[in-house]
Amino acid sequence: MSPFVTVIAFSGTRRMPTAVGVCLLSFAAFWVAQRAAHVSMIDLLVYRAEGATVRAGGDLYALRTTHARLPTTYPPFAALLFTPLTLLDTAALRLLGTVGNLALLVLFVRLSLRLVGHPRAESVWWVSAAAVWCEPVWTTLRYGQVNLALAVLVLWDLTRRGADRWAGVGIGLAAAVKLTPALFAVFLLAAGITARVRDGGGARHLRHARGAAGVFAAATLLAAALLPRDSWRFWTRALFQTGRVGHAEDTANQALRGVLARLLHVPDPGAGWAVLAAVTAVCGLAVAVRAELGGRHAWAVTACAVTALLVSPVSWSHHWVWCVPAVLLLWTGAERRTAAAVALVFCSYALWWVPHGQGRPELRQNGMELTLSALYAVAGCVYLVLARRSGRAVTPSRTSRTA
Repeated sequence: MSPFVTVIAFSGTRRMPTAVGVCLLSFAAFWVAQRAAHVSMIDLLVYRAEGATVRAGGDLYALRTTHARLPTTYPPFAALLFTPLTLLDTAALRLLGTVGNLALLVLFVRLSLRLVGHPRAESVWWVSAAAVWCEPVWTTLRYGQVNLALAVLVLWDLTRRGADRWAGVGIGLAAAVKLTPALFAVFLLAAGITARVRDGGGARHLRHARGAAGVFAAATLLAAALLPRDSWRFWTRALFQTGRVGHAEDTANQALRGVLARLLHVPDPGAGWAVLAAVTAVCGLAVAVRAELGGRHAWAVTACAVTALLVSPVSWSHHWVWCVPAVLLLWTGAERRTAAAVALVFCSYALWWVPHGQGRPELRQNGMELTLSALYAVAGCVYLVLARRSGRAVTPSRTSRTA
């Protein structure tokens, strides 16, 4: 081994323990800060209540639990997965939720770095140390949410290098737990059909979409077999009751519907939002498909994720954990000023600076408050524009062949 290679290898071994140590210190500080803030992890308690309702044979969609009287909003398959949580008391559940989400964050960052073509091991720890403090990640852990788990399933599916028999498993499972990730299957289907029309290709994308649809269908049918009453109620009634999730105008709702409700000062923006969402979905998917077929897989995946967040009826701020791969892609793609600006948006906690909470003050926001409470959605729209322009600026990700 040459002296130069020896020095590089030695410096690499020195950097790794430092990166891991800094990450663990950051996580420890985060843990202390969360405890000082008396986080409730209320959504994790709702998940356990759903699991308990399944075990008791109760009515899943009549459930109201915790002091906030929160309802069940996910498909029945999710409640089946939550049944093991009933074996833990509240203290153990919160400990497991925090440790599990921190581990998922590291895995999410690793997959994000693989997606953008920057798989250096020590970078995983440096990025994780910083990412834990961004608002979507902080709030995910504060509530004990499943966002990181679903994002990991999707990214694993879209960056894996394994056999085709696993294609679609991650996306299908994620969509069976929460419907929003199903847009990734639509994206794969659209990419496959477009490629088929253009040059007779697209077989790989179509297989991937079929795999996701098959896994989603299998999980949903399993839930229907075990929970027929709850499945019927969800797919025929609860799915269409968007008010079950919360008020559209809540500051935490960073979907286009929330922005429009606050802008118009109405609790329900009605048909105007439906038209806006439909146009955004078509444009966002077109951007993602164009990027995918142009060899820019990372831009395609993140554009699809942002589109799903924008067009969903409700995208709480903690759903925007996809800001992590988006910022990494901008940073590694020579868009460092833009990356810093986007990172500042998601680390500023600015949407919580405006009046919110009881009395629904979001319906009376002024111009500055409206701007602050729309930052995530605005950043998402800007990101789609950048993704549309990314063809000449970004080198194709090495993972683009695996989609």
